[in-house]
Amino acid sequence: MLSERRLEVLRAIVQDYVGTEEPVGSKALTERHRLGVSPATVRNDMAVLEDEGFIAQPHTSAGRIPTDKGYRLFVDRLAGVKPLSSPERRAIHNFLDCAVDLDDVVARTVRLLAQLTRQVAIVQYPSLTRSTVRHVELLALSPARLMLVLITDTGRVEQRMIDCPAPFGETSLADLRARLNSRVVGRRFSDVPLLVQDLPESFENEDRGTVAAVLTTLLETLVEETEERLMIGGTSNLTRFGHDFPLVIRPVLEALEEQVVLLKLLGEATDSGMTVRIGHENAHEGLTSTSVVTVGYGSGDEAVAKLGVVGPTRMDYPGTMGAVRAVARYVGQILAES
Repeated sequence: MLSERRLEVLRAIVQDYVGTEEPVGSKALTERHRLGVSPATVRNDMAVLEDEGFIAQPHTSAGRIPTDKGYRLFVDRLAGVKPLSSPERRAIHNFLDCAVDLDDVVARTVRLLAQLTRQVAIVQYPSLTRSTVRHVELLALSPARLMLVLITDTGRVEQRMIDCPAPFGETSLADLRARLNSRVVGRRFSDVPLLVQDLPESFENEDRGTVAAVLTTLLETLVEETEERLMIGGTSNLTRFGHDFPLVIRPVLEALEEQVVLLKLLGEATDSGMTVRIGHENAHEGLTSTSVVTVGYGSGDEAVAKLGVVGPTRMDYPGTMGAVRAVARYVGQILAES
């Protein structure tokens, strides 16, 4: 375990390197930070940090830069994330509050995260499998054709057309709508099949075919959205950090184009906690020069999806973590109120 003084030296190195983009020397540390010790002691502490793999010397200059291991310890020992200012919080609230539907919420969230952090932003759409039913609407388009509209607790809307085996009257339609909603509203999608399986038997013989067709369409709607949807933005921000990528930026861009890679970066949506993966902690070879900060968001206590940012390991971790957490909280509030 490092002493508190050497931890303080590591923190100062990380902060200076993130701020200046230049390797940090002992003289600069003693001039910029009140470490309470002599330059010689700082040099000795830096030698120990280097021996233990927390900092490295990129070339023959006297300066040092943090390694992945050094950033990891810095993040693990953070006292807290950097809070957003009141104007920033108001801007987030006002910008997201103007969203008109779920697609707009996700699009605005991506833009906002990319602007706040100046990194690449990734937002996962709320998954149907982790949603509950808010309302089922049935509309008659003609005597033998219906539209089913499924609305989830996360604001997602799915529409399907149904061709009825026989004409279906308004009275029967209103009856089916009422009975269906009484059984499924507020219930998880996985619970719905058992809740509606005996519904056709409660209708007259001539209506059972249509009721069965409606239920079949509803159940297909609940399960057919197996592909997770993502939105990504701010990729151009990476061009600001060209010198942070040891070879070229192309492998990073190629990795960000792969949906499977992005989903793995975000991790399991049910995990609502914040995750920070640094450098070689990212399994994909193209992302070993990046750090990824993710957190879950949702309309209740359980996360229904994740959002986060990807940037160079030379990242303002307290500020980035604070922005990601704040945006996730606001998106969750909007979903709960929608």
